[in-house]
Amino acid sequence: MSLLQLFRKNKQLPGITESEFSCQRDGLTIRGTEYRPEGENLPIAIVSHGFMANRNSVREYTQLLAGKGYAAYCFDFCGGSVRGGKSDGKTTEMSVLTEVKDLEAVIRYTRSLPYTSNRLLLMGASQGGMVSALTAAKAENDVDRLVLFYPAFCIPDDARAGKMMFAKFDPNNIPQRINCGPMKLGRCYPADVISMEPFREIQGYTGPVLIVHGTDDRIVSIDYAQKAQAAYGDACTLKIIPGAGHGFSKDHDQLAKSYLREFA
Repeated sequence: MSLLQLFRKNKQLPGITESEFSCQRDGLTIRGTEYRPEGENLPIAIVSHGFMANRNSVREYTQLLAGKGYAAYCFDFCGGSVRGGKSDGKTTEMSVLTEVKDLEAVIRYTRSLPYTSNRLLLMGASQGGMVSALTAAKAENDVDRLVLFYPAFCIPDDARAGKMMFAKFDPNNIPQRINCGPMKLGRCYPADVISMEPFREIQGYTGPVLIVHGTDDRIVSIDYAQKAQAAYGDACTLKIIPGAGHGFSKDHDQLAKSYLREFA
């Protein structure tokens, strides 16, 4: 179902209409939120959340982009949330590659709307950043701008090491089920990326890129952001926030938002 389920004015965002949307991917329903400014032929911004999170974790970035004139969307990945996610799907069937399919489904849906244009900004945080980067690299998606906050390009290396977040396993004999703290993962999660070379994969995208990363990130080393910057070349701007960890605190987040506002 892709009809609007909720339609209301957002008192905190004058001129922005907030509504719920849904679309389909392989028989699964993806659910999310649209922030639509007034006007027609609007550019699109789609913001992707990180591992175990849900759309609420990136809602403020989505609202910021709507304030910049984008028809802006955040959504829950299928099987991608520990709690709070409203999309269909099992966590044991989720991987970076299934999330790329989810994002592509949202792109198709948003481009089908009568008030949007083909201009597209993708933004993602952590795993959502890697997913956005891989999606942007596929030429058929025709992405105009790409924003990555602490992108988790470490995921393939972690899979090869048999150590992903809270999970430990034998990478040469990946089990069917993997306990990862509060989330149960399936074999597909490491298997889909264990042979991936992410910095080669992302080079298919040649448009403008903004990467924002903190020096004190203990989950994704800033080295990965620097390698991504090198892979993208002159089209990429890397903003480093001293003292920021993985997931920006209030002051760090305000600085990151200022970078986003300027780039978008």
